[in-house]
Amino acid sequence: MTGIEQQPFTVELGNDLFLRGNVHAPKEQTERPVVIICHGFKGHKDWNFFPYAADELAANGFYAIRFNFSCNGVNEEDFDELEKFAGNTYTRELKDLDALFEQMKARTLPFSGHFEMDHIGMVGHSRGGASSIIFASEHPEIKAVVTWNGVAEVDFLGEDLKNEIRENGVGYIENKRTKQDMPIKSNLLEDIEHNKERFDIVATLKQMNTPVHIVQGGADGQWLREGAEKMNDTAAQHSLAIIEGGTHTFNAAHPLQDVPTQLRGALIETTAFFQQQIKK
Repeated sequence: MTGIEQQPFTVELGNDLFLRGNVHAPKEQTERPVVIICHGFKGHKDWNFFPYAADELAANGFYAIRFNFSCNGVNEEDFDELEKFAGNTYTRELKDLDALFEQMKARTLPFSGHFEMDHIGMVGHSRGGASSIIFASEHPEIKAVVTWNGVAEVDFLGEDLKNEIRENGVGYIENKRTKQDMPIKSNLLEDIEHNKERFDIVATLKQMNTPVHIVQGGADGQWLREGAEKMNDTAAQHSLAIIEGGTHTFNAAHPLQDVPTQLRGALIETTAFFQQQIKK
């Protein structure tokens, strides 16, 4: 995209864990708001629409950060670190966001000398929507959140898979795109069990002052569509936009070659919300 520059970064967390990401900068690299982009389950920063979405946010005057959670299972290519994927938890992702936020405040990320740290937004896809809501509820510096087909409940694994995990310590879920059987260890279930109150998305939305815009595909799964309505009903400051005909990926495929109307609609909703909520 013309005039959009991006630079990569790596943050070492210890224990062979890293945050790897890219910061996309607007054409005019002056002080501007910043948006953190969180991928979802079986996602990563280079997957499908994330690079394009970051470019679009930058084109609309925001610094955009897309990054890999440290245990998302991706180092250099699709899921080449499945052992890390197996051990990922919501708590781990929230710690990653804390680490990223500290780097933003320390001005160590690319372009971060121009970040307006009192004008920060977050956008999260699917499971990343839940992590974004939880993190924003605990960090008042975050002024606005957008969820893209975000989950209303953190426990979205099927009962058969959970029973397999409980019985064997690990269960497997198919990645239809990469044809991999992806392992999930019991610490994910334990993390959810031990943090029921902290991870209660609906209860959190009822209490948080930060506005959340729920962008939901109209052709996504029924439980996600019902969850979107449930999240929208929690408090007056939250809002819901239905993208008609939108699937879980807003009809976009990996690798992204053509930009579907539904993805464009989700981005229009997202940029308009951030322009209203976090721009001066």
